[in-house]
Amino acid sequence: MIKFKFTSESMETELSKTETRNSDDLMPDRHMHIIELITESGFASIESMASHFNVTPQTIRRDINKLDELGYVRRYHGGAGLTSSSKNISYQARKGICSVEKIRIAEFTANHIPDYASLFINIGTTTEEVARALGKTRKGLKIITNNLNVATILGSREDFEVIIAGGMVRSRDLGITGDATVDFIKQFKVDFGIIGVSGIDADGSLLDFDYHEVRVAKAIIKNSRKTYLIADNSKFGRNAMVRLGDISEIDAIFTDSEPPKEFRSVLVEAGVKLHISSHQNQNAAVSSLTKA
Repeated sequence: MIKFKFTSESMETELSKTETRNSDDLMPDRHMHIIELITESGFASIESMASHFNVTPQTIRRDINKLDELGYVRRYHGGAGLTSSSKNISYQARKGICSVEKIRIAEFTANHIPDYASLFINIGTTTEEVARALGKTRKGLKIITNNLNVATILGSREDFEVIIAGGMVRSRDLGITGDATVDFIKQFKVDFGIIGVSGIDADGSLLDFDYHEVRVAKAIIKNSRKTYLIADNSKFGRNAMVRLGDISEIDAIFTDSEPPKEFRSVLVEAGVKLHISSHQNQNAAVSSLTKA
């Protein structure tokens, strides 16, 4: 577990620069407790923190914005999590980050997978949503996965063929990794690879936390005719210590909102198509960036 040590005096110095004192102001003691709470759980939602501290959600949002600016936590849609590049947020916490956006992205992605296609689906909460969307809309798919959650979601479809890769099962998220997993993936050549990542750097690097998981993802990219990266808005600029590859190695990215300008220029240079799901309706809007 990561431990943080802060003194009231140091926090007071940092936080008093832009704050005034009234009943709804940001108080250093609460900030330290927020950091402790997020450190223990990996992620905390706005609603749960507002209830825990008996303050309004607006107050917690201001707290999180300030702590994000100071580098103590990372702000996400609906809450805040750890800033560490060596430790990922827990699986259960990740399921709650951008959950609505993940469903939109998944439904949009499923529209780009034809019936009777073959595909890889790797580890991740967003790729699991893609599996749910495929199960509702497609027929005759052949799926190879190293994610037991994906296999459970799709395994009941009689017209689907679901193949589970061998290897070591991770208890925290039911992902499968290891040398046996990589060797198994290498036996196939499929139409589409559906992958998720933990972060995307401004230079185009695809990042993750687990070296073993990265090796599997690399094999998926190499053995897919087309690779689709599924990433919600929180992944742009997020740090993780293991480099999976470069954005130029994928064919398209599916996300929920326009990436920051520096990322858009990287996508254009790499010739990667950018697909953005609509916030207004189920008919997703598409923004395709192609190399000039």
